[in-house]
Amino acid sequence: MTNWIDLTNFAVVISGLTLAILGFILTNFMPYKGSWEKKYFTVFFIFLIIYTCSDLASQISLIFGGPECAFLSKTAVFLESFFSSVLMPMLTIYLLHCTGETVAHSRTFTFVIILWVVYFALLTVTQFTTYIYYVDEDNIYHRGSRYPLLLIPIVLSMLINITLLLKKRTLLATRQFRILAVNMFIPLVCMLIQICSYGLLLIVLGVSAAAFFMLLSISIDQMEQFKAQQEEIMQQQASILALQMRPHFIYNTMTSIYYLVKQDTDKAQEVITNFTRYLRGNFSAFAKEDTIPFLEELEHIRSYLAVESVRFEDSLYVEYDTPFTSFSIPPLTLQPLVENSVKYGCDPECGPLYVTIRTRKKKNSVEIKISDNGPGFSTHAENDTHKKTHIALDNIKNRIKLICNGTLEIEAPESGGTVVTITIPLS
Repeated sequence: MTNWIDLTNFAVVISGLTLAILGFILTNFMPYKGSWEKKYFTVFFIFLIIYTCSDLASQISLIFGGPECAFLSKTAVFLESFFSSVLMPMLTIYLLHCTGETVAHSRTFTFVIILWVVYFALLTVTQFTTYIYYVDEDNIYHRGSRYPLLLIPIVLSMLINITLLLKKRTLLATRQFRILAVNMFIPLVCMLIQICSYGLLLIVLGVSAAAFFMLLSISIDQMEQFKAQQEEIMQQQASILALQMRPHFIYNTMTSIYYLVKQDTDKAQEVITNFTRYLRGNFSAFAKEDTIPFLEELEHIRSYLAVESVRFEDSLYVEYDTPFTSFSIPPLTLQPLVENSVKYGCDPECGPLYVTIRTRKKKNSVEIKISDNGPGFSTHAENDTHKKTHIALDNIKNRIKLICNGTLEIEAPESGGTVVTITIPLS
């Protein structure tokens, strides 16, 4: 008949096994900077799964099995003791990896391996004696009088790892140091308690919980680095976008200025001023790593449209309906969208192009709409020009999502034209 200790041990072992399986699954789905960490945690959690499965098998065999299960119990206890010890040198390997020290040239790892060999020798001898632990013919587990002797090498290995951690702490990030410290102290405390008391299986829960939370913390760190890399990529794409000004736009602007110098000097100066502001807005995007005030992006749009209005004097009309401006957006977000409207919408054969830029404050977000009455936006990339347009729009959409957690949607109303809606959460 099972008692509360047996039921608690089953819960502890099953919890440890669950954490080990979750750790293994998480290892194979999380993004890593390199393949070393993935290989390491894959092997680590495989050993941890074998360890907890062996522990579970020994519990089932010892509690529900009779004398015929004595050999099975003895084998299961041996396997759980063996695989639990393997985790300690693996932790040393990870610590050395984090501090940039190779295993082959580490005295610390040599000492840990020597202690592990001593442990394995004691474990092997234990199978033929009754001094440390044994399973009798009636399938009952007993601790021997020298049981603490078996755990001394493992405790010493833990202390060596802790010493190494403290010695190398300056080479580790603060979060990394805390993760490793927790992962070492929890199993050590559980093991010291286990040496002094018999009954509850604290070691398996301590090791599993520490390993899982170490992986979880490292996963968060890896994902933050992955996000930072993605933000950097998006910023580079914005910089590339700033450089990819249409040659025809520059040529046409310079041509307009050339003729205006003789015809209307004041207007030529105005175009030069707006064109200079436009260029400044493009190139300043290189220095922007996060977001800029909406008014700054709006000024960039005004400069661009003021230049284009010289060319399309009676064919381009712009309406600004922006009562709410107290928010920020990634640089070069709206200007390329407006430029896309002008590029495909200003056609003498189709009549004047009307572009509207509108902002509205919602409950917890701001909505920006850029609409036009042009020929509409095709969802299919029909040629190289359209492919580049789709790529540029995808880049803007990804930047809005990554930097602001916002969205970008493109609609083609039945009445014609294109409506681009950007929604950005307000903090």
